[in-house]
Order: sequence, then C-alpha cells, then structure tokens
Amino acid sequence: MSKDKTINYIEFAVKDIARSKTFYGDVFGWTFTDYGPAYCEFDDGQMKGGFALTEETQLKGGALVVLYGDDLAAVQEAVKASGGQIVQDIFDFPGGQRFHFADLDGYELAVWTTS
Repeated sequence: MSKDKTINYIEFAVKDIARSKTFYGDVFGWTFTDYGPAYCEFDDGQMKGGFALTEETQLKGGALVVLYGDDLAAVQEAVKASGGQIVQDIFDFPGGQRFHFADLDGYELAVWTTS
C-alpha cells in the first residue's frame, strides 16, 4: 500500500511532555520514544506522531483528530479518569457514534465507533 498523499504524522505542541505521555498512554495505550527533553514521538500501532514542548498551545482553528475505539463508553470513562474533559457526550451520526474530549492541554479530539 502506498503512503503517497496520506496523513503520515501528527504533532501536538504541549506544555508538559510527561503529562501528555501519561494521559495518552493510559487512555489509548500509545508507546513513546524520547528524543531529548523537548520532543517525544508516540506510536499508536498504526501511525506515529509527536509531542513538541512549547510555552503556548494553539487550541482553536486546527483540524479535528478523530481516533477509533471499539468500546466507546470505556474509552470515554478512561478519558475522564485520566483527567480529560468530555466536550460533547456520545452521539449518533451516520455510520456510528462518537464523543469529543479535551486533553490535558485543551486540544479537542474525538473518538468514534461503528454502531
């Protein structure tokens, strides 16, 4: 399968890399590779991305990152238990259900599943 013209990497500017690693590791099971104190790569098993240390984050006006979860209710509970905030509770849409949450830096993401 060609990688041409596909999303290859996602990078989050974060205020605390260790905190982001704990949140995404606990909720989604991501693994991490540190590249110094100001950068960490994550791997979700299908795609890689990174956490770049920054003083300020840009929370509005970006793309919505949508993750997949087999058990939507369990993922939603894990987000809350790890300190994330539910922005929009589980709702139906054509093709499935999803919810939106804010991570510890305030980024809004979504998780969806098939119905």
